[in-house]
Amino acid sequence: MIERANTNLSVGKQCKLLSISRSSFYYEPKGESEMNLVLMRVIDRQFLETPFYGVRQMTWHLRNDDHPVNEKRIRRLMRLMGLMPIYQKPNTSKAAKRHKIYPYLLRGHRVDRPNQVWCADLTYLPMRRGFLYLVAIMDWHTRKVLAWRISIDGKRPLSPLSGSCGA
Repeated sequence: MIERANTNLSVGKQCKLLSISRSSFYYEPKGESEMNLVLMRVIDRQFLETPFYGVRQMTWHLRNDDHPVNEKRIRRLMRLMGLMPIYQKPNTSKAAKRHKIYPYLLRGHRVDRPNQVWCADLTYLPMRRGFLYLVAIMDWHTRKVLAWRISIDGKRPLSPLSGSCGA
């Protein structure tokens, strides 16, 4: 859109009319360095073999192959290449289709003393094979953990690890 040979309007005025800076008109993109292109080829080759490798695993793999890289560089290159690792993530936020939505009963109530309101929290801890489930019962006012249990399959608590804290 900008004509260098225009005698009526200078390049600066043409850039001003188009609302772009003059430096962006003269800018020529450099592209990726040779080292980054080599790394991208290695990442692509490795990703075909192990599509579940994320940034950390890929960085670890490249360091083992004597490539001096950090996670930030690998994250940028994988994002540039459009690579996303394939692995199963826990889907804990999606409600069932016909699940009843219960009203929030504490709206407008003040919690100003211990043992007035308790809450429960369920946390999934990723392990090598599956998940470990941690359930905690807490007091809202004091923020103390009143009881907790750990389970492997979500059904049976682990006896030696389960416990409760004094309230």
